[in-house]
Amino acid sequence: MSGTAPLLGLVLAGGRSSRMRRDKATLQYHGESQLDWACGQLAPHVQTVFVSVRVDQRDDPARQGQPHIVDTHQDMGPIAGIAAAQAARPDAAWLVLACDLPFLDDSTLARLCAQRDTSQFATAYRSNSDGLPEPLCAIYEPRSHAALLQAIAAGRACPRKFLINSPTHLLELAAAHALDNVNSSAEYVTAMQDLAPNAAALNVRVQYFALLREQAGRSDEALSTRSHTAAQLYAELRQRYPFSLGPETLRVAINTEFADWSQPLVDGDLVVFIPPVAGG
Repeated sequence: MSGTAPLLGLVLAGGRSSRMRRDKATLQYHGESQLDWACGQLAPHVQTVFVSVRVDQRDDPARQGQPHIVDTHQDMGPIAGIAAAQAARPDAAWLVLACDLPFLDDSTLARLCAQRDTSQFATAYRSNSDGLPEPLCAIYEPRSHAALLQAIAAGRACPRKFLINSPTHLLELAAAHALDNVNSSAEYVTAMQDLAPNAAALNVRVQYFALLREQAGRSDEALSTRSHTAAQLYAELRQRYPFSLGPETLRVAINTEFADWSQPLVDGDLVVFIPPVAGG
């Protein structure tokens, strides 16, 4: 448990993204998937980067770029990923990073590593919003493993509460928004406006039915767009075609499943705008 414990990296990508309504790991803020970007951020600071996944994500193509560590505790959230990593390499310290932190900068990670306190259970930043530990950009030392397992056994699955109740070296966050996470569609749109006003265009395919097909003069087309959501894409198309139907009268499907208008788009999506069906 000395200060010579090697430092490994773990990107937490096992969440279900229920608020975002699509996989947060695949969203692109910096010209590549957020998972790939997060792994790249960690790489200069650790010996090896691993990706934390659920059992059912082991064969997911979006998660194939790095070696996996599979959760052994099911439906426990991020703490399960941390515990699985510690079990896989009990000799190592782990720099744990959530995959939904697109505002993270290199200096924040560098300072975390430079001021790592190996005598504590963990080194973490203090949240700028409430002063409590930020558990998903933190270094967990080998000495924390037994206590973490005890917390899981007792049903205490919150990693923040674990750090609150454990010896944790807390640092002040220099970049105020570096650890702001992006969990919802609304937060995604705001983040894209802040981070990527000149982002690379997405390539999507759009299909039209009924009145929309008549007004567009086509049934489908491939588009290059800088729209971030289906709502923005439809607004863009209304500038191109004389669509008379407002979005409130339509339904939208993305990749054959009905979707919310605010659901983020990613490269390669199939978007279908569906007008109301007249019955007789």
